[in-house]
Amino acid sequence: MSSLGHRVVQAEAIGDEELVRLARDRDEAAVRVLTRRYNRRLFRIARSILRSDSEAEDVVQETYVRAFTGIDRFRGDSGFGTWLTRIAMNEALGRLRARQRRPMVDWDSQGESFSQAEILRFPVSARNSDPEHAMAQGEIRLILERAIDALPDAFRAVFVARIVEGMTVEETADLFNLREETVKTRLHRARVLLREALESELGTGLTSTFPFAGPRCDRMTETVVQRICRS
Repeated sequence: MSSLGHRVVQAEAIGDEELVRLARDRDEAAVRVLTRRYNRRLFRIARSILRSDSEAEDVVQETYVRAFTGIDRFRGDSGFGTWLTRIAMNEALGRLRARQRRPMVDWDSQGESFSQAEILRFPVSARNSDPEHAMAQGEIRLILERAIDALPDAFRAVFVARIVEGMTVEETADLFNLREETVKTRLHRARVLLREALESELGTGLTSTFPFAGPRCDRMTETVVQRICRS
């Protein structure tokens, strides 16, 4: 293992506070670990705003550039991850405004003021070598992503932070500058809308699940006939 690789392994066991201190001195191992630690969260939250994988990836990169070149602005009033996420949210919202050429998403209309600004992926397990299973997982992932993309902006962002990324209610409330009750309300509404969307898309397919026709039906029939009629 190279010297850098060894230092990265060591840095993975260090908390954010110490890593930030090292990152201020441009310690490469610290920067690598912090980046890997928050890549998924930043991507998912940016993706929830922009609904574009490529744009979300751009936002993540820009977020790290801004954060690490301006790391002296981090005062520790909130966690480093929250600070990073707010930078990503501001960047994503700015891109959304530029793309749509209209005011930024009206978070106020969702019931709470929004003053600061953070997949979305449902990765298919690489360990599963069954092509049919992998294809099914991929189709389910795409259905889920489409349904989440269709959620109202504020509901979608809260849902991704709380459910997809697994942040706590407290963390989500702090991130979006919301009351915890508002987070719970938006999450409930997002779940209702998501369930309705999934039922609408998948409902007609439920009657065709667990098929028992064709060769399997014929095989079972023949087996029963052999045991009952020809024994």
